[in-house]
Parts: sequence; C-alpha cells; structure tokens
Amino acid sequence: MSTVVNQWLTRGLRTLREDLLSGEARPLPPSVWLRWLPHGLVFLVAFGTTIANLNQFAGQYEMSMEYTVLCSLAQGVAVAFALWWPVPAWWASMLVTFVVAMGVLPRLSSGLAEMMLPWPWGPSGLVAHAMILFLLALRVPTRVAAEALVLTTLGTYGMQWFGGDAHYSSTSTVATALFAGVVLLGSTMRGRREARTQLVEQASITAEERARRTLLEERSRIARELHDVVAHHMSVISIQAQVAPHLVENPTEELKENLHGIRQNALEALTELRRVLGVLRSENPPDADDPPAITAAAEGTAPHTPQPTLDRLDALIENTRAAGLTVTTEIHGDVTPLPPGVELSAYRIVQEALSNALRHAPGSTVRVELTHFPRGLQVRVINSRPQRAAPPSPGAGHGLLGMRERATMLGGTLMAAQTSHGGFAVVAFLPRAAAPGAEDTSPTSPISLTRPTDTPGTSPVL
Repeated sequence: MSTVVNQWLTRGLRTLREDLLSGEARPLPPSVWLRWLPHGLVFLVAFGTTIANLNQFAGQYEMSMEYTVLCSLAQGVAVAFALWWPVPAWWASMLVTFVVAMGVLPRLSSGLAEMMLPWPWGPSGLVAHAMILFLLALRVPTRVAAEALVLTTLGTYGMQWFGGDAHYSSTSTVATALFAGVVLLGSTMRGRREARTQLVEQASITAEERARRTLLEERSRIARELHDVVAHHMSVISIQAQVAPHLVENPTEELKENLHGIRQNALEALTELRRVLGVLRSENPPDADDPPAITAAAEGTAPHTPQPTLDRLDALIENTRAAGLTVTTEIHGDVTPLPPGVELSAYRIVQEALSNALRHAPGSTVRVELTHFPRGLQVRVINSRPQRAAPPSPGAGHGLLGMRERATMLGGTLMAAQTSHGGFAVVAFLPRAAAPGAEDTSPTSPISLTRPTDTPGTSPVL
C-alpha cells in the first residue's frame, strides 16, 4: 500500500514540476477586433497596482521606502510579464505577497497598527494577482491553472496560519473567491477560443475534402472518357493489324512483321493506358510532379472536341464491322430528341460494349437495339458465343464500371451478364423527363432482356 502511495505522490510531484516550473513563453496574441487594446489594459493595471502598492506599503504597513519600492515594482512587473510568461509571473507575485505579508506580520502581532489592516492580501495585491491568474488561465491548460489556484489557496491560508492571533482584517475568503472566479473565467474563454479554432480547422478540412472529392470525380470522368475513346480505337487497331495479313494473298514477311509490330505497339499502348487509368481512378490526389495535362484537366479544363451523340452511332458500327464483327442494329419506338447527356451516355455504352465484344468474343454476331420509351431510352447490346478463343486481355474491368457510372449519373440502371447461350448482354435504361401528358408505355421494370417483339421465354441471344 505504501509503495502505491509513494508512486502516486512521485507522479503527482513530477506533474507539478513539469507544469509549474516551466519557463516556456506563452505570449498573449493580439485580439481579433481590438488588436493591442488588451495588452494596453494589462500595462495600465500593472502601473495602477504599482502606485497603489507604494501607497499601501509605505502608508498603512509603514515599511521602509527601499523595501516598498522594490516589492511594488516587482509585483507590477510580474503583471506585465504575465502577458508573455504567465507561470513565472505567478511565482513572482506569490513571492512578493509572501515577503510583504511576513514583513508586516510583527507589526500586526504587536498591536502597533492603528486600525485593522487587510492581510495577507492587500487590495492592490488582490487585483494584481487576480490579473496574473486570469492571464495564466487564458494561456495554459486547465489542469495547470487549477494547480496554480490550489497552491495559491494553500499559500493564502498558510500565511493566515502563520499570523496566529495577530490583529488584522482577513482577506483570505475574498481572495479565494476572486481567484477562483478569474481562473474559471479565463479557462472558459480559453476553451471557447480552442473550440472556435477547431471549428475553423474542421471547416478548412471539410473544404479540402470537398475539393478533393471534386477532383476525384473529375479525374474519374477523365479516365472514363480516355477509356471510352482511346481504348476502343486501340482495340480496333490491334484487331485490324491481326486480321490484315489474312486479307492479302501471299503477304510478304516484311508486311507480316510490320503488322505484328503494329499489333504489339497497340497492345502495349492499351496496357500503359490502363495503368494511367488506374492512377486516375485511385483515391490519392495527384502530386505536384503529375503531368501538366492531367493537372490541367483536373482543374476543370474542358475538352476541345464535341462530344459524340447517337447521330454518330452508324460510323461507330461501321468501324466495328471493319474490325471483323458482324453487327446489326434495330431501333424501336418513336424516335424523339433526347437530352445531350442521355445521347452521350448511350453512345458511350454502345461503344464500350462493342469494344468488349471485339476483345472477348472474336467472330461473334452483335445486335445493337435502341428502344425509345416516353420515360427514356433502353440500350441493349448482345453478342453471340465467340467463334474462336479470345486472345489474353489485360483489361481491368474499367469499361463496365464506366458504363454503370454513366447510367447511375442519369438515374438509370445497367445490367451486364452472360447469356444462356454463352454470349454476353449489356442492357441499360437511361431515363429522361417525361413530356407533359405523355402516356408511359415503358415496361414496369426499366430493364428488359427481351425485345418488344419477343415472346416470354425467348432467348435474347442471336
């Protein structure tokens, strides 16, 4: 038990030594609105308490002039120093009060005083020490301010105990109440200032997170556009380079070698593109050393080329046919103008689905269906079973992610799954605002794997 008590006392003394024997400077910053007015008021209090102490020490306590001037200046300087070094200033004020109280105690005990004098704290000493405790509570943790208050209270009643039966008017109770009040006020103001600072920091962090989220969304959009446009064309180049030797009778070795080099370069470019897309889609913001093009795009640089719409769908399909796939198109419903975002997303979904069919289902037959409903547009891209094994593809699944992001962005839905005949189907529904008074004839479920002319249970695979 004694060992536990000793450890507790040792720990407590160590904490007191670290808190109250620190000479670390803690300057009081200028006020936000009043600038240096608080510092001027503190200097005014220091000057006033010095003059009042001179009058009290020399007039009431009848101390010698040298003793009076030294103690008065010491406490006045302690008040001013509390603006920068509150803990040493508190020690200095306590020391001056103790010296003065013990110096005047013999006179009070002998009854030579003509009246009951305030002791151990005089009025000016109370004001000076209260100001120091207030400044200390403003600048140090609450624990340190509480320790200083407790030691001040113990010192006050300790001096009164030394006074014994001396004739004086005790100021211990008033001093304890005043000191506790200023410490509580200072600690409360310090807590409010820290809470306000944390609120500003949190608001700054929130703004940074918002900017970071916006940057990530923009980078995701850039990655999606790069994948939709560049990856599609590079896939077509690779497949055309692979098919070209079979379209020429007796191709030369030089031609085969050049076409093989074109295919390899296209595949390597696709690999590097997917690596860049992985960086763009990551949650880490770009570093200062990122390429200027990516940084400019992340800052909101708009593309300089017009975005494709469904009017360019025929050119896309012809390009895919030239790469070796059989593609058919079907359009159902009343064709009405669609919002630009719906047309762009529909074009990109078809483009990505055709690109996937080129990579993963060589020799297959692809059907592209666009069904117009009053509520929106249904896009279906369904390919049959591949006629030959697909070459290894280093794809990372960004295409399906991009299609889902586009559909979700418009409030639509997208489903991608294998069919029962070994093919693959991509079905998306992209909603638009219904025309006033238009009758909704779209299916109950936005996505339907069967065409409007199909009967239930008919396979959608060609």
